Amino acid sequence: MESLSSKGRCDSNGQDSSYFLGWEEYEKNPYHEILNPFGIIQMGLAENQLCFDLLESWLASNPDAYGFMKNEASIFRELALFQDYHGLPAFKRELAEFMAEIRGNRVKFDQKKIVLTAGATSANEILVFCIADPGEAFLVPSPYYPGFDRDLKWRTGAEIVPIQCTSSNNFKITESAMKEAYHLAQKLALKVKGVLITNPSNPLGTTMSRDEIDLLIDFAVAKQIHIISDEIYSGTVFQSPRFLSITEAVKSRKDLENTNIWNQVHTVYSLSKDLGVPGFRVGLIYSDNEAVIEAATKMSSFGLVSSQTQYLLSNLLSDKKFTRCYIKENQMRIRKRRKMLVSGLEAAGIHCLKGNAGLFCWVDMRHLLSDSTFEAEQVVWKEILYQVGLNISPGASCHCSEPGWFRICFANMSEQALSMSMQRVKAFGFVSSTLLLISLFTYVVEVKHLSLAPYSIRGALLTAWCDCVAMKTSGGSVAFTCCVFIIRSVFSLELKHCVLGISLEPSVLLEHFLPAEPFQSHICSNLLASVSMSDPVILLLMESVVSQEL
Repeated sequence: MESLSSKGRCDSNGQDSSYFLGWEEYEKNPYHEILNPFGIIQMGLAENQLCFDLLESWLASNPDAYGFMKNEASIFRELALFQDYHGLPAFKRELAEFMAEIRGNRVKFDQKKIVLTAGATSANEILVFCIADPGEAFLVPSPYYPGFDRDLKWRTGAEIVPIQCTSSNNFKITESAMKEAYHLAQKLALKVKGVLITNPSNPLGTTMSRDEIDLLIDFAVAKQIHIISDEIYSGTVFQSPRFLSITEAVKSRKDLENTNIWNQVHTVYSLSKDLGVPGFRVGLIYSDNEAVIEAATKMSSFGLVSSQTQYLLSNLLSDKKFTRCYIKENQMRIRKRRKMLVSGLEAAGIHCLKGNAGLFCWVDMRHLLSDSTFEAEQVVWKEILYQVGLNISPGASCHCSEPGWFRICFANMSEQALSMSMQRVKAFGFVSSTLLLISLFTYVVEVKHLSLAPYSIRGALLTAWCDCVAMKTSGGSVAFTCCVFIIRSVFSLELKHCVLGISLEPSVLLEHFLPAEPFQSHICSNLLASVSMSDPVILLLMESVVSQEL
């Protein structure tokens, strides 16, 4: 007898993605500045911890908001018993006003058209339940948030068909890409019920242009399908171009007055990112479609927001002076923190897509791949996770059409942790990464027909890599560190006889390990160029180490 239902046995929840596997590895060995300084730093979590001090300061000044008190009287009984089942009117009103404030008050929101949900995850799933039957599909621009594979598909039975966006135009949505996705769905016998977008984009960290949004609206009108606009990062936009909500875009289109577009457009929002309170589980659906609102309200009964949470946040959001200051300061801190990440990556020769929003960067590491495949991307991701100690999200988990892109988050950690992560990245790229050295020694092993287990190589290289980091951060020269790294790695692997008969000049020694791959050759050439035979420290090091080991 089966102990689980077919739904219980269903394994299509996306949990086998590298996105979630990286989290599992982090949880086994989490970084801590004092208790575990060599642990894995979590850079795969889009969490906003940048303004906790502002929230804590407000709470300290407003103890009644969380102390079950109102006008010096206890309201414990009132909050502990059943309230309006689908949300306190005061809270929904404050949410509507906060959403308008985030959008520059260019549009207003009616609290009667709000459905409260337990976070944006629940909101997206409820909308899919309301709009699509099992086996029907949504078009989603890729790369997209890895969790959508779970949120949109697992329990609903709906399917996702990616709208393939590419780096050639900075991953912008095009009409041809939408048509291709729509036709692909038809070939797969999938009825398309809507398009789901994240604006600002997760993982790109960019806002959608008016042209892109108009393109989506026109497409939805022509095909008579829905648009779900996930706008949970709308308050994180820190520089132009400004955020344009789907509500504002539709409102500005006079040519849509005789269409059904207002019944086709639905917004998802949450306080998790903009306010930095994901643990409070506050999300919402906003729609002008009465049938959708009625159905979503019924379904939200399985994921309500607690009365205490609503009471606390309605008090906080009603403080307009605080919320205005918070929004401005939050955006400033996001801009500063992102700049810190981008600068650190650029110092290691790694570049990012230009962004203006979000809690992450879309990072280009295509040059680190041994070849342009997702298998090669997975190799680099594992090296960064296990050898460098950073959990980042590979592009494949975001369904990116091009290998070599990664999402890196920056707002879920302290400034010290981000600084440490950048030191690790710099050391990783400094000697062409552990990945390159493994390739170098694999080359040596193959040429010399030596039988060494790959993982023993990795272990020895990691030891040498730590030496490299220590020397580099203590002010050692580039050439000095390169030579120490290569030589110690060679001898720790007992490959002494591989260098017998080879000139002891550093450049010649490095040339012996020069591989044929273009990218690796380029990095090795840079290393060779940094080796100066006039540096007496290098000569002394080479002579002493080689004479002792040989």
